[in-house]
Formats: sequence, structure tokens, C-alpha cells
Amino acid sequence: MIEVQGLRKTYGDRVAVDGISFQVEPGRIFGLLGPNGAGKTTTISCLSGLLKPTAGTIRIAGHDVVTDAREAKRSLGVVPQELAIYLEISARENLRYWGGIQGLSGKDLDDRVETILARVGLADRAKEPVKAFSGGMKRRLNLAIGLVHEPKVVLLDEPTVGVDPQSRGHILELIRERAAAGCAVLYTTHYMGEAEGLCDDFAIIDDGRIIAEGDLEELLARAGDAIQRHSVPEPSLERLFLHLTGKELRE
Repeated sequence: MIEVQGLRKTYGDRVAVDGISFQVEPGRIFGLLGPNGAGKTTTISCLSGLLKPTAGTIRIAGHDVVTDAREAKRSLGVVPQELAIYLEISARENLRYWGGIQGLSGKDLDDRVETILARVGLADRAKEPVKAFSGGMKRRLNLAIGLVHEPKVVLLDEPTVGVDPQSRGHILELIRERAAAGCAVLYTTHYMGEAEGLCDDFAIIDDGRIIAEGDLEELLARAGDAIQRHSVPEPSLERLFLHLTGKELRE
């Protein structure tokens, strides 16, 4: 569903993403992990069509995001790190607006909006202006907007930053449901415990390059090797990350 080959993005002399390649299959949640400035958001911006790659190819559900952008975007749902919601109107109105942009209308739009409001726990607050929502509720609405049209591919850029435990639970449960329904999910986060419990496959990115990739078992085995060589404490994604990059996840 997501195919990235040799993706490179530069800004003048600065290299933000340096020739990375990976795939995300239907029904899998792929964790793209790295510190601030590693290239995660730039990668998502290229995948979503917001940025044009300097080099390389990206295909979403079989469609090239540069040469066949319209069809690629039909299959895509994006949940950005910055909230993409209108504060002065209600949650329901937000969803109807964004659902309409994605081509939904009539009863189909009505049904999708009411279903996703219930799934993110906002059905009882659907008529209220979003400006009255808590931070966690806004995050849940941000997720709902990216999923209202039931996309085949979802890109999520740190969707649980700063949310309360209840909202985090709603968000993670819904992401698991979409993957179980066959959706390909790319997920970025700084929370290693969250990633270990959610993602099927991983890539660790630093300075625009993928420095480790695999499923959890493969990465923890690599962390175990680091322990034997360098007396690192118990194996974990976070320990492996620190060993490979020497950087804290939150800088």
C-alpha cells in the first residue's frame, strides 16, 4: 500500500531526507521513529503530496504521488501533528466539511460522520464549537477527520502528543481497528512504550537516513547484541535508539 524507494528531500544545501526506502503492507502498522529533526515529518509531507521529493518515488495504493497525485490522495488519510480543525464550528460540521472534500455526500457522508464521532467518543459533544474542547478532544477530532472517508492508507504524525490517558486509549484503539480492517498505517511517535505496543514493523531514522529496520523481535535482538557488547541495560526500542544515535527521543 505504501512503497517508498530512494526518497530524498533537500532544501538548498541541507538534506532533510537522504535516500530512504521502505514499504508498509495492508493491515500493518509501521512505526517511523526518530528524534526531532530526524526527517519524519518531511517524509510524511512527501508521502501526502505536500512536498515534492527531490529524488526517489512514492506510491500510495499503487499510484505515484507526483505523477498520479489525484488518485493517490483518494486512498489517503492524513493526521498531522498540528491540529487541522476549525475552532469556531462544531465537531460535526468539521467532519462534514472535510468528508465533503474527500468526495462524500448525502447519506454516506451523514453515516460516516456519526459513526466516527461515536468511535472517537465525541458523539455527545458533536454540536459544540470545537474551541470549547479540551486538548485531548481536539486530538480525537483531528484523528476522526483523517479517517472519516475510511482511507486505505493513513499517515499519522505524533497523534497522541500531550493527550490525556482516555483520549490516548481512544486514538490507539481506533488505529488498531483500521489496521485490522486492512488499512496500511504509517505512525510516528516519540513514545517508545506506545510504539512497542502498537506497531508491527519499525524504522529508526536519524539525520534523514534509516539506521535500523525490522519487526519488534528483530530490533530487540539487535538491542540485545548492543547489551552484550556495551553493557547497555535491558533491551528495548529506546535503549537501541540511544545506542544507535546517542540522542534522547525528546530534545
